[in-house]
Amino acid sequence: MTSARIEHLVTSGVFELDGGSWEVDNNVWIIGDDTEAVVIDAAHDAPAIAAAVGSRRLTAIVCTHAHNDHIDAAPALAELTGAPVLLHPDDLPLWKQTHPHREPDGPLAAGARIEAAGVALTVLHTPGHSPGAVCLYAPELGALFSGDTLFRGGPGATGRSYSDFPTIIDSLRDRLLTLPGSTVVHTGHGESTTIGAEAPHLAEWIARGH
Repeated sequence: MTSARIEHLVTSGVFELDGGSWEVDNNVWIIGDDTEAVVIDAAHDAPAIAAAVGSRRLTAIVCTHAHNDHIDAAPALAELTGAPVLLHPDDLPLWKQTHPHREPDGPLAAGARIEAAGVALTVLHTPGHSPGAVCLYAPELGALFSGDTLFRGGPGATGRSYSDFPTIIDSLRDRLLTLPGSTVVHTGHGESTTIGAEAPHLAEWIARGH
């Protein structure tokens, strides 16, 4: 029986890509117990995220992908907490658009496990929304942290630079639809859903994508 829990913080800021900018609300996820935690997607407001972590030891700042709205507060949060920033290397070109003078501290690789309060978060490489997009799967918690790969109602956007629709369809089919239907999907924006609830929609998207 794990003592780990999932905590949720919403931060607000601006998403910028390809010369456009949009006001956005981002989900920041904290997985941990009373002594240690992991942050998924340090968006917009490092002091607010650090306050939510509190006195706990932050063991990692995990980036599901490198669009600026998911990583803009990561270096500042690392400075405040001493935690390493982890990113899949395929998203380094996007990362450098936001942080040209600061590299991530370590790579994420498919199958890697990140420990948080006795719970293992397994890295699933799910490219399409961006080349290095990942999801984090925690079977002990019955949870998937999907970043912008999967939302309630369908896949993440693929209409901008570094994205590709057939690739995200492959990721959804091969890596996410294979998970138990009861798995709760905690998304990068908006409300959570489940794999089972999304499966019928995804079947339609997969048929459209191939």
